[in-house]
Amino acid sequence: MDKARRDRDAEGRARNARPRDGLGRPLPHGAPGVERQPEGVLRTPAETLSEAQRLLDAGMPFHAHEVFEDAWKSGPEDERELWRGLAQLAVGLTHAARGNTAGGARLLLRGADRIAGFPAPHAIDVPGLTGWARELAGRLTGPVDPAAEAPRLRL
Repeated sequence: MDKARRDRDAEGRARNARPRDGLGRPLPHGAPGVERQPEGVLRTPAETLSEAQRLLDAGMPFHAHEVFEDAWKSGPEDERELWRGLAQLAVGLTHAARGNTAGGARLLLRGADRIAGFPAPHAIDVPGLTGWARELAGRLTGPVDPAAEAPRLRL
């Protein structure tokens, strides 16, 4: 493989420039795709939750995961596991929508376990989300409609 020909971002990290679909899957070069979420965006918790909810409601949990990942990487230390767990819930829904039921269930349960110990910070519906994730994980048998299965993030 010719490493000089790999797509790179402004910092020199490998970054695939192929367009992506709404579930984050690469499409052929030149195909119309969904605009990617910018990385490293600093948002308030309210902005993070609003943007992630918008993406979940649009059936784009992969992109919601990226929003949560920004919060996880830039947020206060005592909230990082909360945002990481929310990112795992979004990527679990992504895998479930792609038909990867085993991986989706595993990530949904891991995310639910990660956020379960938190109270309701930022009005996040932790009990509702953990219940949603466990219920969805328990009934996965094939691809799901990510917009129809999108959880409510706030109380």
